[in-house]
Amino acid sequence: MFGMLPFSRNDDTLFDLFDTFFPTAAPAAPAFRTDIRDQGDKFLLEAELPGFDKEEIQLDLKDNILTIRAQHKSEAEQKDENGTWLRRERRMGSFSRTFDVSGIDEDGITAAYQNGILALTLPKQQPVVPAARQIAIH
Repeated sequence: MFGMLPFSRNDDTLFDLFDTFFPTAAPAAPAFRTDIRDQGDKFLLEAELPGFDKEEIQLDLKDNILTIRAQHKSEAEQKDENGTWLRRERRMGSFSRTFDVSGIDEDGITAAYQNGILALTLPKQQPVVPAARQIAIH
């Protein structure tokens, strides 16, 4: 049964059996949720990024690849009158997703962020219609 798992090594050693029950690889960071709707002449991409400020979100576009990055860092500490820590907490989070935007008018992309939702309007490229012309007969 253990040899049927996808992407597993098949060395059949005791260590492989141990790794099956106690995986050593860290789980992948969860990605943020997105919804993409086709609205005829454009797509609307909505990404859920609650808890982030607009300044913590970065949008990059290169070679028909749109990358959305969000990184959050906060620190809180409480000290007594002697300056000794009673509590010190740190929270960091980073998310990143990429999307293929070939067929999109890159100059027309707009973005807005409100109430934890990043909304991107991705206008579709208009098909190029060859111009008709007449050919003179000589």
